[in-house]
Amino acid sequence: MSNATTGTVLLIEDDEIMLKVTERILLKEGFTVLAARNGKEAIQKLESEKYDLVITDLMMPYANGFEIISKLKSKEASRHIPIIVISSVGNEDSIMEGFRLGADDFLKKPIMAGELMIRVRRLIAGNK
Repeated sequence: MSNATTGTVLLIEDDEIMLKVTERILLKEGFTVLAARNGKEAIQKLESEKYDLVITDLMMPYANGFEIISKLKSKEASRHIPIIVISSVGNEDSIMEGFRLGADDFLKKPIMAGELMIRVRRLIAGNK
């Protein structure tokens, strides 16, 4: 279902404004975006769709970003999907934990559109 030049992104973010801003950036660049507003919604979407990239916040209700990363990386079918963590948590331990669990990149909020797109494209291109 992926668009050959871009791809499908699962965006997991409980902050409505952050979700809309990030979604708008990705849509403008031609990506298909499916949004989840909490960890529970994200897990359901991960089980029903295929994604080229996952962008997740860390601190969310129901299941946090760490749980999402663990779930993705523990399954053979989704292990290859690149993950970008976006968080306002600048705490080095949290960042290191995300990488240890299998995150591929990290962006601190507030994000810059250009930086996000460079990282998204690099990860998707490296995964095709």
